[in-house]
Amino acid sequence: MAFEKDGVKQLSYEEVLKAYKAKDENVVLLDVRELAEYEEGHIPGIQLLPTSEFVERYEDELDKTKEYIIVCRSGNRSQNVCRYLQEQGFESLANYDGGMLVWEGPTENS
Repeated sequence: MAFEKDGVKQLSYEEVLKAYKAKDENVVLLDVRELAEYEEGHIPGIQLLPTSEFVERYEDELDKTKEYIIVCRSGNRSQNVCRYLQEQGFESLANYDGGMLVWEGPTENS
């Protein structure tokens, strides 16, 4: 069940899985782990924008009109990215609470 932490909406595994399966083009799952982590296993089709490159790339790659569900390993980096994006004027954001550590859905390796 969604809840809020430090002003950021938090989503459970079930909520993220539902969003993933819905394949709504206005809802983007965004992985902010580093490339090596992503290659070890990620949600199929999820966009990668590593935290280490985030500030340099987000303006060119993200659209403020879309909703973003931010994913990392445990939910900490993604929480920080959500807070940063809020400061940049993004409004439709959610953090995947627990991150890939609690993901039980499909994964693929690169």
